[in-house]
Amino acid sequence: MTLPVTLPLPPKVGMVSLGCPKALVDSERILTKLRSDGYAMSADYAGADVVLVNTCGFLDSAKEESLAAIGEAIAENGRVIVTGCMGNEADVIRAKFPQVLAVTGAAQYEQVVSAVHEAAPPVPSPFVDLVPEGGLKLTPRHYSYLKISEGCNHRCKFCIIPSIRGDLVSRPANAVVREAEKLVGAGTKELLVISQDTSAYGVDIRHATSALHGRDIRAHVTDLARELGQSGAWVRLHYVYPYPHVDELIPLMAQGLILPYLDIPFQHASPTVLRAMRRPANEAKVLERIRRWRDICPDIALRSTFIVGFPGETEEDVAYLLDWLEEAQLDRVGCFKYEAVEGAAANELPGAVPEDVKQARWERFMATQARISAAKLQAKIGRTLDVIIDEVDDEGGATGRSKADAPEIDGQVHLRDAGGLKPGDIISAEIEDADDYDLFGVPTEGPR
Repeated sequence: MTLPVTLPLPPKVGMVSLGCPKALVDSERILTKLRSDGYAMSADYAGADVVLVNTCGFLDSAKEESLAAIGEAIAENGRVIVTGCMGNEADVIRAKFPQVLAVTGAAQYEQVVSAVHEAAPPVPSPFVDLVPEGGLKLTPRHYSYLKISEGCNHRCKFCIIPSIRGDLVSRPANAVVREAEKLVGAGTKELLVISQDTSAYGVDIRHATSALHGRDIRAHVTDLARELGQSGAWVRLHYVYPYPHVDELIPLMAQGLILPYLDIPFQHASPTVLRAMRRPANEAKVLERIRRWRDICPDIALRSTFIVGFPGETEEDVAYLLDWLEEAQLDRVGCFKYEAVEGAAANELPGAVPEDVKQARWERFMATQARISAAKLQAKIGRTLDVIIDEVDDEGGATGRSKADAPEIDGQVHLRDAGGLKPGDIISAEIEDADDYDLFGVPTEGPR
């Protein structure tokens, strides 16, 4: 009689992932590699043989959150490996938590996996395929972040990303497209292209070509966008600096190859502040380009982030910024109060803005943008828009997003009479109402 094979139990890994979508992609890649090595995943501290904490080190408040997460993991489990952006400050982490098993920096996938192997050796098993098509995901099945490069060549005075992640390092174009194809094949309906500087993709490798399906593809953001647009998924571009060649992307949006959406981190509009930040001070030219973009693609949605309270910022600078905002009529906008970051060049600048003044300026900014956003959304009432479904409820309602809305950072479309829909469905919906940030409507047809 042949006895049944008893498979050894694999070690389990827990993951706490902090920070931006780029860090989330790092976490997904680490988990995918560990899964392929035979590890199981644990949803809680108690069941994990080792816990990974992927940290954020961009702001002091983010560092505090990371240290708190490390402390919680040590208290709840005791066997902790730290990785991510704050891993560059290993001395700080080890001084506070000497019991951590290992500390690695951002995007150091091999070092992280090696540390896990040492802490909880894998149990080989040839009987089970442990990795699903497309790898392990921390996002819903229907959308995926697609990282095309690491690092940044800019030296903005408020930012320490280059010191954490280094200069620009672009992935070969064929590797990016193949990953996208696997993701779409595994059920992804929306690809969110991310990096530190998406517009600069390929600059470091002189836009080298690579072989893909018997032909060559160039490592250039326009070529890549055109290629990804053939995937059948929504393609959304994030972190796009407004270099001149960005103009080449707008016709692709008008043709429907990629979503009519650009995420451009303007940060400010005042030439004085932009120079102090060490960013391009071409705000007037940007307004002209925005007008041209809208002429070519009237439905283009522009989102951005801004900083108020940067050292040396005056009331005149804020007035200039608010006037610029009125002129630009951006669709989606976030605003941050300037926060000093250890290691940033801005810390040496004179003219620190008091916290109460920062708060007042932030409130003025947000009130201005809320009015702009509300007016733009009111104009969509009565239109029929494509909507991708993110969540459904038990009462016949659903929540999704239009082409103008990225997950978690932009608005939503709340639908009534949406029975039978499921996450990932793309439908048409008539917009019936709007508030400052969200739309409300009803489906007009089923999934397609």
